[in-house]
Amino acid sequence: MATVAEPKSTGSYSADDIDVLEGLEAVRMRPSMYIGGVDSKGLHHLLWEVVDNSVDEYLAGHCSDIKVTLHKDGCSCTVGDNGRGIPVDKHKKYKKSALEVILTVLHAGGKFSNKNYGRSGGLHGVGSSVVNALSGEMTATVHRDGHEYFQAYCRGVPRAPVKKIKPFRGHGTTIFFRPDEKIFRTIHFKSDVIRQHLEDISFIHGGLKITFVDEVKKETHEYSNPDGIAAYLDKILSDEKRKSVHEEKFSIEKDASDGTRYEVALRWTESSDTWVRSYVNGIRTHAGGTHESGFKSGITKAVKNYMEVHEIRPKGIAVGPEDIREGTCSILSVFHSNPMFQGQTKEKLNNPEVAAQVEGLVRAGVETWMNNNSTIADSIIYQVIQAAKYRMARREAVTEVKRKSASSKRVTLPGKLLDCRSTKPEESELFIVEGDSAGGSAGMGRDSRKQAILPLRGKVLNTESLTVSRAVANQEISDLVETLGTGIGPNFDIRRLRYGRVILLMDADSDGYHISTLLLTFLFRHMMELVRQGRVYLAQPPLYRISIGKDVYYAQDDAAKEEILSGLAANRKYEVTRFKGLGEMTPQQLRDTTLDPKTRTLLQVNIESQVEADQTFSQLLGKDASERYRVIMEESTMVDDLDV
Repeated sequence: MATVAEPKSTGSYSADDIDVLEGLEAVRMRPSMYIGGVDSKGLHHLLWEVVDNSVDEYLAGHCSDIKVTLHKDGCSCTVGDNGRGIPVDKHKKYKKSALEVILTVLHAGGKFSNKNYGRSGGLHGVGSSVVNALSGEMTATVHRDGHEYFQAYCRGVPRAPVKKIKPFRGHGTTIFFRPDEKIFRTIHFKSDVIRQHLEDISFIHGGLKITFVDEVKKETHEYSNPDGIAAYLDKILSDEKRKSVHEEKFSIEKDASDGTRYEVALRWTESSDTWVRSYVNGIRTHAGGTHESGFKSGITKAVKNYMEVHEIRPKGIAVGPEDIREGTCSILSVFHSNPMFQGQTKEKLNNPEVAAQVEGLVRAGVETWMNNNSTIADSIIYQVIQAAKYRMARREAVTEVKRKSASSKRVTLPGKLLDCRSTKPEESELFIVEGDSAGGSAGMGRDSRKQAILPLRGKVLNTESLTVSRAVANQEISDLVETLGTGIGPNFDIRRLRYGRVILLMDADSDGYHISTLLLTFLFRHMMELVRQGRVYLAQPPLYRISIGKDVYYAQDDAAKEEILSGLAANRKYEVTRFKGLGEMTPQQLRDTTLDPKTRTLLQVNIESQVEADQTFSQLLGKDASERYRVIMEESTMVDDLDV
C-alpha cells in the first residue's frame, strides 16, 4: 500500500511532463495493474497465466496433456503442452514472427475472435506478454510444421530473432520463465499452492491430464479427473468433513444455444455457512459475478416453488433466501465464448445475460430433481425450516436484550476498553491494538461514535493446543472475550456480538505479524463463526513516511517504498522515516492511513479450505517442534531479508 496525504503541487505542468511508455514499459512500471500485486499471489499469477494458455488449447480441442515443472531453485517454472504450437510465421503488420509479437506486444493474440478459440480465458491478449515483461529470463520453444523453433527474452526484450533449431515430429509449446527479482518481493514459488491449483483445474476440465514435476521436493503428481466437478465437490466435502443432509448430489450440465456451457454440482450440508466455488473457462472467479448471482437466485426460486406446489407452509415461519441457501456447498463452472471479466486478474464475471441463463437452468433443474426425489426433498425442506426458525429466534433474542446497558458497559467490560457510543453492531468496529501507546494514538484518532479500541499488553497467549478454560484464564484473552460479548467455545453465540467488524491493528513489523498470527489462531480455534461470517479483518498500517518537498507519502512495506522512490528524479531530495510502532504515529497520521474508512485498506480474513488452515495452524503453532522446524526449513529459501 502506498497512500498520499494532502498532496501539494508547486511546479509547472506542461507537455514536457507527459510520458509515453513504449512496449512493455507500462507493465514493469505498474505491474499491479496486470497481476494484482507483486506479492506471492502476484508471483503465482504469472504461472497461472502461462498454464491458462495451455488450457485454452485444450478447450479448443487441440491439447490433451499439460506438464508443469517447478525447478530445483524454486524460482523458475516450465509449462509445456501438446497443443498446436504458437504460430511462428511472419506477422504482416509487425514484419516479425507471430511468436515474438504474442510474447512482446500487449493485446496481441488469437483469442479476440472465435475463429481459433471458441472458449478461452485469455481474452485480453496481455497474459503471455505480461509474464515476459515481469521475468528476468524467459524462453519459448515451439514445435509445429515439422520443426522446432526457439526464442529467448530478458525482461520482455528478445535476445535474438526466432530461430529454427531442427526438424521435429510433434507439436506443442513450452515456456520457461524466471520472475524478475527486481519486481517481486520474493521469487520463490510454493509447491503446495501450485499443486492445489493444478488439481483444481483437472477437476474443472474433466479429461485433461496434468503432470506436476516438483524438483524442489523431488515429487511428481499426475491429475486426471474425468468425472469433473461432481467428483470435485465430493472431494472438498470429504476433506472438510462436512456431512450432507441427503445421499444423492444435484448435478446438471447444459450446452446453451449460443454455445455457452454450464456445469453445476450442489449439496445441502449440516454446516451453517454457505459457499460457492465458481469458474469461467476454468479460471476461478473469487469475487463471483453474474453467474453466481443467477445461481443463488435459481436455488431460492426452485425451493420456494417446490414448497408452494406441495403446499408446505410452516405456521408462523417466513422462509427467506438465506434460510434456503444455508448449508449449501456448490461448484459452478461456465464456459463462455466472450466472457467479460473485471480486470486482468479475472476474478469477477460481468456478462449480464449469464445471470438469467444460470438462474433458469438451476431453478428448473433443482425443482425437477426435488420432485423426482421426495426423500431428498423432505431432508432439504426440513433443514430450510430449521434454519428459518433459528434465524427468527435469533432476531427475537436481539430485540429482547439491550446490547449495551449502562451497567454492562461499566461492570462487565474491561476497563482499558475505549468503547464507541453507537449501540448498533452493524456500524460498530472494534480495533484490537498492540500496547497502551498505540491504544492512546488510536483512541485520539478514531471516530468515537463508531470505533472502539481495545489495547493488548505484550504478546497474546498461544492458544493452539489449549482448552477453553486455560485460554480464558489468560487476562488478555479474557478481556477480548468479554469485549466481543459472544462467549467462547460451546457457549459461543454470534447473536451477542457487539461489533460488526473485528479489526486486528498491529505494528507493521515481525512482532506485529506474530501477534496477529496468535490472535488469528485463537479466533480460528475458539470463535470460528466470526471468521466464517467475514467479521475479522487485518488493518494495513504504513511502515514508512516519505517526505518529498511539501508532499507526504506513506508506504506499507519496503516494496511500496521503493516504488515511490523509483519514480523520483535523480536529484530530487526526500526524507524517509520508519515507524518503529503505531505509538510513534500521531493520531492524525493514524486516522489518515489506517482508521478512516475513506482512506484505509482492510484485508478480510477468509478461509478457502478449512483443512489447509487447520494444518497450517497445527504446523506453525502446535506442540510438535519437529514439524515446525520442517516447515521453516522448507520455506526459509523464500525469505530474502528477515525483520528481527
